[in-house]
Amino acid sequence: MLAAGVAAGTINTLVGSGSLITFPVLLAVGYPPLTANVSNNLGVVPGSISGAIGLRRELRGQRARLVRFVPASLLGGASGAVLLLALPASAFDAIVPAFVALAIVLVVLQPRINRRLAERRRAGADEHGGAPALLATGAAGVYGGYFGAAQGVLLLAILGIAIDDDLHRVNAVKVVLAGVANGVAAVVFVIAADLAWEAVALIAAGSALGGQLGAHAGRRLPPGALRAVIVVVGLAAIAKLLLD
Repeated sequence: MLAAGVAAGTINTLVGSGSLITFPVLLAVGYPPLTANVSNNLGVVPGSISGAIGLRRELRGQRARLVRFVPASLLGGASGAVLLLALPASAFDAIVPAFVALAIVLVVLQPRINRRLAERRRAGADEHGGAPALLATGAAGVYGGYFGAAQGVLLLAILGIAIDDDLHRVNAVKVVLAGVANGVAAVVFVIAADLAWEAVALIAAGSALGGQLGAHAGRRLPPGALRAVIVVVGLAAIAKLLLD
């Protein structure tokens, strides 16, 4: 779980979808899907904080943009967490294989998404993104609060299309917004859900280290290798969920 946390923190800082490492590990050691999900949500929050600190150079000068987008992620993440706890656990158990499959598809398509983002950049783009970008960011926050794997890939696509800026700076905003959605959801889960605190502690420690690795040295890792690991682990998670 500690090693999975390091991997998740690194991957979340780079592209997102690190929960496709930690969530299956929690399933593999025997936690029920709902407990695994809420524990993983809290565990990866320190990784987002660490990644944002590591990317502070890219975040410089983006205060107004964050002030604009953070409330959308905040409301979305809280809504997703409440929705998760309000629905019966059987509903989450039934739908989570589809969520994992969606996350895998997004990870596989991520290079193509990045190419399309580069093609669609235009001089007249909104500097901070318009109302549709805010709504889409809020929707991504709902997804992040409910499940969260590949939330970062969703946010990177939304922000990359809406904002006319360097993709590295957009990625830094993505790290903050994903952390906000997960963080507010984690507060809800601490108050109202049962967490596996030993798993939370191990993943939190690992993800905090991984956030720094992702910010400083992670760009040297072959993205194809990272993507392949995520897909294999995600498919294993789907198999386990369906077999259970």
